[in-house]
Amino acid sequence: MLFFLIGLALAGASVYLVAKAVSMPRVRAAETIAKIDLYGYSRAADDVEESSAMRGALDDIAGAVGSVVAGRFGGKHEQDVRSHLMAAGLYGMTSRRFIGYQTLAAITFPAAWIWFTGTTGMAGFFVLPGAVLAVYLGWRAPLIIVDRRARFRLQEIDYELPELVDLLVVTVEAGLGFSGSLQVASERIDGPLGEELRLTLQEQNMGLTTEEALRNMLIRADTPAVRSFVRAVTQGETLGVSIGDILRSLATEMRKRRRASAEERAQKAPVKILFPLVFLIFPAMFVILLGPAVFDFLEAFK
Repeated sequence: MLFFLIGLALAGASVYLVAKAVSMPRVRAAETIAKIDLYGYSRAADDVEESSAMRGALDDIAGAVGSVVAGRFGGKHEQDVRSHLMAAGLYGMTSRRFIGYQTLAAITFPAAWIWFTGTTGMAGFFVLPGAVLAVYLGWRAPLIIVDRRARFRLQEIDYELPELVDLLVVTVEAGLGFSGSLQVASERIDGPLGEELRLTLQEQNMGLTTEEALRNMLIRADTPAVRSFVRAVTQGETLGVSIGDILRSLATEMRKRRRASAEERAQKAPVKILFPLVFLIFPAMFVILLGPAVFDFLEAFK
């Protein structure tokens, strides 16, 4: 009876999703307009990858489901998801589509668990707690993956920012303006920091001032190094201080900060290695070193 109800629910959900997918052309057009409005960013033609028909259909279904679910949650959850996606650099993913993927995962995981317990003959006591846990994991897993990607991406931006400041110092002192220096740096720096610079320059080309574009960069990549960089540049522009002097002092400060961060990670290493050392390395060493002695001791007492 339980499997019949699950199958009936999944069949109803499939019919609903197929009906939603029929109206996807208009939904996708609206998502594209919303993406431009929310992020202010359009990838270059050579960066756009052709997705398969299955991936496009899955994106359409996720977008339709996300639109329904996002309407129930309200705008706050959608705004939080959007900030996570921007921090991870996933500008091609709308918040509603991501919520749709979360919902699909929250449906698929418990269905797979119930099927697994039914086919393996597992005790019925584990079905309901496992299904509840699978729903939670299905909802949280996509967000955990995005947060992990955002964390590594922001760490890489923090690590590369001193090189950016050094390059800006050289180009500014060579006679270029700050916007021209950013243009040169965006052509020479790859990775997440280069992407953020190119996005900042594109926003300037669309009519934003340098201060507004840098503040948007801080919203997308809110790290201590980026915060110091944006604060120093905006204060220099406001107070009329030489941008070269500000950038030179900022480069020295960031070098010291990166050195302090490296020393902090080095001091954490003994604590992090304690668990594998005690529970993995020491037992193996004791077995190898003390094993023969223990056997000889037991033989002597026999």
